[in-house]
Formats: sequence, C-alpha cells, structure tokens
Amino acid sequence: MRVTRILTVLFAFVLLFNISCSNDSDNIEISPITYQNGYLISNEGNFQSYGANVMFLTRDLGLKQDNIYAYNNNNEILGDVLQTIGLDGNKAYLVMNNSNKIVVVDRYTFKKVGTITDQINNPRGIAFANGFIYVTNMNLSSGAKSVTKYKISDLSLVKKTDFTENIDKIVQAGGNVFVQNATFGSGNKVTYINTATDNMTQITVPNGDINRIVSDNTNVYTISSTTTDSYIYKISSTGTITPVITLTGIPNATNLQIDNGKFYFSSGTKVYTTSVATPTVPTTALLTASDGGGAYFTLYGFNVVDGKIFASDVKGFKAESEMTVYSAANGSKISSFKTGGLGANGAYVNP
Repeated sequence: MRVTRILTVLFAFVLLFNISCSNDSDNIEISPITYQNGYLISNEGNFQSYGANVMFLTRDLGLKQDNIYAYNNNNEILGDVLQTIGLDGNKAYLVMNNSNKIVVVDRYTFKKVGTITDQINNPRGIAFANGFIYVTNMNLSSGAKSVTKYKISDLSLVKKTDFTENIDKIVQAGGNVFVQNATFGSGNKVTYINTATDNMTQITVPNGDINRIVSDNTNVYTISSTTTDSYIYKISSTGTITPVITLTGIPNATNLQIDNGKFYFSSGTKVYTTSVATPTVPTTALLTASDGGGAYFTLYGFNVVDGKIFASDVKGFKAESEMTVYSAANGSKISSFKTGGLGANGAYVNP
C-alpha cells in the first residue's frame, strides 16, 4: 500500500490501522483500512489506456493513498475513463465511460460489491432518487443517447428512455431528477423527470449555452454563458425556472458549484464567488489558477466542498495531475499534491 505524507504524519496510524485495546486484556485488535472522513479524488485516465483510478485524501489534507480501487480488489484494473463518482448510502458508484459499466464499491472499504452493465452505453452522469439510480448515456460515435433507470436494491434495469438531444450531467432535487441537455458548451435545455410518474418536461434556459447544472437542497441551478456575459438560473423541484443573476461582463462562465450559501464559478483561469441568497456581480476574482494548458485543461477538475476549492491541473494529459486546494473564504492556497493518475476530474467528500 502506498500512503504518502503531504503535510504531516499526524494521525498516520489512524489511517493505517484502527487499533482498539481492552482494559482487561493485552490483546490488540487491528481492523481494516477505512476511507471515511476524507476525500475521493477521481482520475479519469487517458482514453483507451485503462488507467482510471481513485485516490484517497484525509480530511486534514495530511495523507493520501493512490489507486485505492486496485489496492482493495486484488489489483483489478478499474477501467477506461472514470467520468464521475456518485455517492449514495454506503456505496460509491464509479461511472466508467469508455468501459461501458458502473462499478459499485463500499465507499468506506472500496471493496467491489457489484457492476451495472445492462444498457450502459458511454455513461456520463449518475443520480439517485426514491430507491432508484438514474444514468445518462451518450455515445458520440453512434449518436445513441438515453437515460437508464435501475433499482438500488439489486442493480437491475427498470427502464431505458431514449433521447434525441445531447445529455450530460444529471442531478436530483426534491426527489425529482434533472438532465442537462447540453454538453461541450452547446445546448440550452434541461429535462425534468417526475420520478413518481417518469413523465418528462423540457425546460429552456433563456440565455446562452448551459455549461453546468448543480443541485442545492430542493433546487437546481444552471450556469449558462455567451462570449460577453453569463447567467445563473434556478429551477425548482417541480420544474419552474426563474432568473437569479446576470453576470454582466463575465464571459463563458462554467464550473458552477455551491458551498456554504455561496455560488462559485470560473471564467478562464479566474474563480469568482457570490451569495446565493443575495447575489451580486463580483468585481474581482477570488483567485486566479495557473494555466493548465489552455481553456480545455485549465480547472479541468473543480469542486467546492467543506469550505475548500479543489482545482486540478491535468498537465495536458501528458503527466500526473496536480490538485491545488484553496480556501473558499479568501482564495488563499492551502495545499497541493499529485493525484496518482492522469486527468484528475473531481473531488468528493466522503464523511
């Protein structure tokens, strides 16, 4: 097992071994490693390289372990292109785009417990609602696009729904599901799925092309943009859309995130923030990230969790990615580390 010190070795044995001693015995009981109270860092890997993997980082940012899936599953290769990770209950769902599968693991031991392959076709996103799993699939070669629905209980297929428009991210809000009908900076619609009936309604976002949708409590927020301005809209759990703010003078905004009552988003190498409740157009950037090799690679991975901004430089997919962690409060750099793989595209808190 490769465990690397980043900042400090404090609590190293807490990560390596859970040791408990009885008052009336000298016996020491050693339990297996667990990945609770930390972050999961997803490495996409190069297309057709089967180099996808997951790194674990402790909550204090002090220790990391590379390639935890292989370590806990007899060196099994995870697959080709880890698109995203979905967390639900005590499971983590590893969405493997070019391997056409979703690998299900125990999120605290990372032991594999199942795999979904039925009607999976280049999956991109995953969401959970009312005991079901919803997956977006988009095959760029064949043009096939669908949302597939599975039972959480046994991973069996319930339904496949074909789409004509592009689909990408998918989120849950208020028990219903929302599909982003936009990808690669093109498209201005969101499909609302009523999970009680599976009826679908398409919602048009009035301005620009959608770059990201996120959920926060019972609402969904979209960020769309043009080459001059950007826009944030709110969609209720029942599908009603209302404008939140026009980000005048901020072009091509993307990477929308919400944490502790604040919006975070990027434009080029700059990261901005404003209040969700009382938003205003930010006049200065919270931080400016290093250029990761052009618009496509800069801030390739971007998540805001736990009051921290996780931003990745993927080195043009030619070298091991580097993740930098910033304070979400003031933009100051907290730490940086190598991610143990190519194409770091996400950071997920695993409490």
